[in-house]
Amino acid sequence: MSILMNFRIALRAIGANKLRSGLTVLGIIIGVAAVVALMSVGQGATSGITSQVEGMGTNLITVSGARTFMTMRESQSMSLMYSDYQAVLEKIGGEAIISPYYQGSISVKYGEREASASVTGVIPNYIDVNEYEIANGRFITDEDNLEAAKVVVLGATAAEDLFAGLNPLGRDIKVDGKDYTVVGVLSEKGSSGFTSGDDIVLVPIETAYKRLFGGQAKSSGEYTISGMVLSVIDANNIDRIISEIDYILRREHGLTLTEDMAFTINSQTQMLESLSDISGTLTTMLGAIAGISLLVGGIGIMNITLVSVRERTREIGLRKAVGATREIILIQFLIETLTLTIFGGILGVMIGGGIAWFVSSTGLLNATVTLDTILISFLMAVLIGVVFGLYPAFQAASLQPIEALRYE
Repeated sequence: MSILMNFRIALRAIGANKLRSGLTVLGIIIGVAAVVALMSVGQGATSGITSQVEGMGTNLITVSGARTFMTMRESQSMSLMYSDYQAVLEKIGGEAIISPYYQGSISVKYGEREASASVTGVIPNYIDVNEYEIANGRFITDEDNLEAAKVVVLGATAAEDLFAGLNPLGRDIKVDGKDYTVVGVLSEKGSSGFTSGDDIVLVPIETAYKRLFGGQAKSSGEYTISGMVLSVIDANNIDRIISEIDYILRREHGLTLTEDMAFTINSQTQMLESLSDISGTLTTMLGAIAGISLLVGGIGIMNITLVSVRERTREIGLRKAVGATREIILIQFLIETLTLTIFGGILGVMIGGGIAWFVSSTGLLNATVTLDTILISFLMAVLIGVVFGLYPAFQAASLQPIEALRYE
């Protein structure tokens, strides 16, 4: 019997019980739609994170400080010092633009409105290293730092939180209860990985040291920094420069090469790889969770097919009596289950794609439907049809003609 003839018989058998067939295929539709939608959201998030990090450039190195760490000798308290920045600047200042910063938590208010942003003390090249642009006003200058001036530059989100559409330039805000003049507002930058680049309040680093944080910003009588960002001129030198920074910091803090260091040194490429690994794992988990509903749909198909075999026992016996072989019966029932799963897979892909489009159109999340997602989801549906259709098909093919004809 030809495949086409088997397909026609399968369609007749499915059409004879439309409601039951519809309910059977519903599990596959829901499962495939869930896989497509959730994997699209995961891949969209991965793509968004990747583009944001890449947009910052691949030539950045970040050095972050830590307060405590374990050496081979004992637990020690250690901070990244301003002198560490000066040592790094002296050694590799010709190969990178280096910008230190000190970040702390201080209240920032304008009238009754308050910003949730942390206050960060910076030097003038901070805007260049981090590729910010000025939307209004100006950035922090060398004179501001020399004078420890009471001026601030606001990120786009911080400006909106404080002023709700008003022009902030020239207005005074309360930083730790004292008046600071807004001299600039940064253009919107967006998120970088899991942090916002717009929810920031910037002051001259000398202002942060002398007016805001005082002794909190010192360790052993010396000013500390929260970290530093380096924009390397030649990206091919990043690995070598990271090794040099590691050596400089170990030398400055008296650490050997075998001791753990309290500081982390990462390039944008390393950060991108880590974020991609995390988001890729989350995408896979989302797909796996959604795949559970496909298994439930497969169990439903197997149950309904077993009922169909029982109802058509006499028909199977009659076909075997007139010459149908075991293989023909087996193929017949497999084609029926495959027809259901293929139909359900197609509808599921369409519905899942529609859900992904709707999610993207709301602007809440970015969902990207890829060919890989469609193929994986569809092939999973087909595989479910084969796996869960085999047992009922084998049962039908194993029936003895005489016993099947006697079945009531």
